[in-house]
Amino acid sequence: MLQTFKKILIANRGEIALRIIRTCKEMGIQTVAVYSTADRESLHVRFADEAVCIGPPSSAESYLSIPKIMAAVEITNADAIHPGYGFLAENADFAEVCAEYGIKFIGPTPTQIRKMGDKITAKETMVKAGVPVVPGSDGLLKDLKSGLKIAKDIGYPVILKATAGGGGRGMRIVWNPDEFEDNWMKARQEAKAAFANDGIYVEKFIEEPRHIEIQIAGDQYGKVIHLSERDCSIQRRHQKLVEESPSPFITDELRAAMGKAAIQAGEAINYEGVGTVEFLVDKHREFYFMEMNTRIQVEHTVTEEVIDHDLIKEQIKLAAGDKITGDNYIPAMHAIECRINAEDPFNDFRPSPGKITSFHSSKGHGVRVDTHVYAGYTIPPYYDSMIAKLICRAQTREECITKMERALDEFIVEGVKTTVPFHQMLMKNERFRSGDFHTGFLNEWDFKAQKK
Repeated sequence: MLQTFKKILIANRGEIALRIIRTCKEMGIQTVAVYSTADRESLHVRFADEAVCIGPPSSAESYLSIPKIMAAVEITNADAIHPGYGFLAENADFAEVCAEYGIKFIGPTPTQIRKMGDKITAKETMVKAGVPVVPGSDGLLKDLKSGLKIAKDIGYPVILKATAGGGGRGMRIVWNPDEFEDNWMKARQEAKAAFANDGIYVEKFIEEPRHIEIQIAGDQYGKVIHLSERDCSIQRRHQKLVEESPSPFITDELRAAMGKAAIQAGEAINYEGVGTVEFLVDKHREFYFMEMNTRIQVEHTVTEEVIDHDLIKEQIKLAAGDKITGDNYIPAMHAIECRINAEDPFNDFRPSPGKITSFHSSKGHGVRVDTHVYAGYTIPPYYDSMIAKLICRAQTREECITKMERALDEFIVEGVKTTVPFHQMLMKNERFRSGDFHTGFLNEWDFKAQKK
């Protein structure tokens, strides 16, 4: 590396914080964990070289507090910050503060974050770069009347989206003109409450879409490469549950075209670091840009398994000024990830915080578990409910599914409800096994009826 970070503060919690700590230790870099009082017993606190409490359980008063995180940087004399995912990972203001204080933000520049953070700006940027986009409004809808006109022009169904949205909030599908006004009002209200921004745009709704994303990496010298695709189509209310690579739906020709488009997207903003370009792919295998995530993602582990490459290490090296010396990667194996959440899948996936009385994670060849929990750990009710990621790797998709079935049988969590039973049922589902699914699959599959 052109420069060596001596100490990295991880501005995050849970499994991603622990994941970053492990790579830093292997690179000989000191680590600082920050934590709220609710996370005092979390493993990322235990395994970091230093740990600083930054506030009470509320995210706004701890993990989202830029002044408190910067105070922890000053106290520990860290020279870089890794934001992980979520919280401040795509906050351009935070990246700007880091630059002002001479602290390296391990991620893209504030300008790059801003260009992709606002969906309207991102779409305009992609159009100029020649990346396919979903037909829709050129910018934010000025009023109800203009929204109705555009919807008529592009044809129903359409989808209303919050420009500052994420996680399905501020998003409404409209099937005919009679439903437009009511959904327009609800989308704006939801966006205002969630993001303090009620800006809405409209797009053609792609029926039976696959959610396919391309992992990219860019250095500070203009080179961008892609690391192939992940299929994230198994989701509930726009929240991913299972990811895999390669996609059973993508052909070699389509993979090449989408990889090229993702590189064009990265080059359009001179992207530095590791990021993801997300696409919708319709049943005719036409693909459209959806958004770009300017951070590491939860499911980066799937890509790591099929290309045998540490993406956190790559992030750190790129932030330190290293050049990309490799080329585009094509998966040599197959990997599937199941998100293990502390939720009751048979009760509308209701969160199930509480004390874990017994915990046994799966092991064996081709099995990886990323987790921050253990027997005796109490899952706090304040944060995301994901407690582990179970990733299996094999030579073929069929072998990978079989391995995942075995690994799920070994994954034991007692004291709280988890999504393990849901994943066990999914792995046996014939449509999933054949690769015949899309983002609306869970709306069509009544898995509760199959509960033993």
